[in-house]
Amino acid sequence: MAVEITPEEQLHWVALHLTPGVGAIKSVELIRRYRSPEAVFRAPTSEIEACGIAGGAARSITSGCTFDEALQHVERLTAAGATLIPITHPLYPERLRAIYDPPLVLYAVGRAELLASPMVAVVGTRRPTPYGLAAAERLSGDLSRAGVTVASGMARGIDTAAHRAALAAGGPTLAVFGCGVDEVYPAENRKLAAEIAAGGLLVSEFPMGSPAHPQNFPLRNRVISGLSAGVLVVEGAQYSGSAITARLGLDQGREVFAVPGNITSKLSWVPNLLIKQGAKLVQDVEDILVDLPACDQRRLPIFQKEAAAPSLDAIGPNGRIARKLMEGLPVDEAVHIDRLLESSVDFSSSEVIAALFELELMGMVRQLPGRKYVKVWAAGEG
Repeated sequence: MAVEITPEEQLHWVALHLTPGVGAIKSVELIRRYRSPEAVFRAPTSEIEACGIAGGAARSITSGCTFDEALQHVERLTAAGATLIPITHPLYPERLRAIYDPPLVLYAVGRAELLASPMVAVVGTRRPTPYGLAAAERLSGDLSRAGVTVASGMARGIDTAAHRAALAAGGPTLAVFGCGVDEVYPAENRKLAAEIAAGGLLVSEFPMGSPAHPQNFPLRNRVISGLSAGVLVVEGAQYSGSAITARLGLDQGREVFAVPGNITSKLSWVPNLLIKQGAKLVQDVEDILVDLPACDQRRLPIFQKEAAAPSLDAIGPNGRIARKLMEGLPVDEAVHIDRLLESSVDFSSSEVIAALFELELMGMVRQLPGRKYVKVWAAGEG
């Protein structure tokens, strides 16, 4: 399926992409008319203007003023091990090509073939509650185990949790950047970006070296939804990026899913409103899988049973303490260690701390900042 793009072809694609005053919609219209960027650059200025391109932008195209800059971008692309995927390339995903304003080109690092895989976007707030984190991790991990590629934007919070859960489940994940694929944002996710590049895919429509300008992220969001068969919203406030992504998904004809939230939390505003407006309420991964398009369902492996939860008996002497702690720990609220000690008067503080440590190692509880603990949400729990 891979089709080699010559350095000269790369140069022409990037030069057209960099031409000022020619956005995604107009540049794609030019390619649909002229079939290749080389033909666009050979066309007379009057013809380019007749395509609805403003005079200044048309002269920029025919003068070839962006070729020197494009050469530098191609060199950076090669140095970063990135792949250029223009809209006419077989690897360019058909779902994305069909949206109203598809990117002219994609810059990709990693397994470009994942662009054609069954994909679900998982999005949400940058400041999630413990409940939101638990839901994002559980559902993303389950999607990954079911053979679905988890797509998100690698922002802090829900995005990061979704990517990490997919990787931890042994499946691929795809991150869409709001900057160049050689610029990691936020910077604390550099290690995560490297892990995704190794087993998944990093994608951007922005040229190499592009910084993460605020205006880039709504554009990034349309690519996240455009690549995906469905969009899952976990948590989000009224004017959040997840609200934008959900709306874009609806406009693009995507399935929209939402995790219901506490009605007293402002972070439940988006998912609860979406459910009220007809989005699919999600309690477990089956709620998503059964509503994916048939063409995606046919490509998924048979859904395997969830692995049995770790047995508390494996803890040994601390098993009784661990069981009591698990009974008292909720999944939607972080509990300070002092409260746990107060509720475990039959045991010494050292025994409680030892049991918590072993529960962490087994992945059954998580320690949060401030010496607070929360139970990890396991499938099937009420």
